[in-house]
Amino acid sequence: MVTNRGLSTTLDRMLSLNRALDQAFSAPLAGGGRLWVPPMDVAERTDAYLVHAELPGVEPAQVELSFEQNVLTVRGTKPSGLEASKEGELRVYSNERVSGTFERSLRFPDFVDADRIEASFANGLLTIVIPKAQAAQPRRIEIRAAAQPSAPKQVEAAS
Repeated sequence: MVTNRGLSTTLDRMLSLNRALDQAFSAPLAGGGRLWVPPMDVAERTDAYLVHAELPGVEPAQVELSFEQNVLTVRGTKPSGLEASKEGELRVYSNERVSGTFERSLRFPDFVDADRIEASFANGLLTIVIPKAQAAQPRRIEIRAAAQPSAPKQVEAAS
């Protein structure tokens, strides 16, 4: 079952802030360039966080992942499809696709297992699995019955 949570958890608030900052800084730069902010989905399972980033037109070799101080950073380069040919001039009538460098960072709670992070890339979709630390995963705690109090022992006084 897929559920959309409200802004009730700390992670939800952090991701909303990350997205708002990414959108604020993706405004055109003074030089007229445009920034590309790849869209990301972040979900939480009981055992891991899942991150999906859409990177159409980007090869896996053009993407760099790092995880430092509980911050996952995805950075890379999206090449332009319009390159001037060696034979001469290239007239561009429309240039709507964004190219260039990109970077997204997401902060995660302290209880992740950074040594077991895995990433895969297929059909322009980057999938990152960030396992939770064993201590952070829900577990069932067995309740043992208390030992029955034994009958009071009689102690004979030495005479």
